[in-house]
Amino acid sequence: MDRSTQGTLVPEPTMTNQAPLFLMNQLKKPIELSVSQSVTAAAVVEVVVVAVLVVVVVVVVVGVVVVVIDVVALVFFISVEVVVVVVVVEVRELTVSVAIVVAIEEAVVAVVAVVAVVTAVAAVVVAAVVVAAVAVAAVIVAVFVGGGVVDAVVIKVVVLQK
Repeated sequence: MDRSTQGTLVPEPTMTNQAPLFLMNQLKKPIELSVSQSVTAAAVVEVVVVAVLVVVVVVVVVGVVVVVIDVVALVFFISVEVVVVVVVVEVRELTVSVAIVVAIEEAVVAVVAVVAVVTAVAAVVVAAVVVAAVAVAAVIVAVFVGGGVVDAVVIKVVVLQK
């Protein structure tokens, strides 16, 4: 009976002797998995970043279109006002003395000149903002789509886990 109990106890020391190898094998697996998971996570991050950048570019493009429409509408609105004012001046020419008409015309020209300058400055400022936004978006797209940042993350993760 003693031998049978000893026989059942014999495998246990061999299992404990093999335990370090077993643990080492088990430790290797999570490291490999974590590297592959980090690469997968980096790929997911890259996809998400590219998707966000696509949205940013679309927003910038839509913003540019809206700004162009606004500027065109503003210029059109000013030109409509000028036409209306000119029409009013022409209508008044029939009934008002020439001196008053000249004064009105000069005032209209002055107002139109001021509005034109303000519009030009606003257009330049808007264009500068749009160019800056497009430049920033282009840099972001170049960095992230080029994969520099994501590759750096993957390299760091792999180096840390080796």
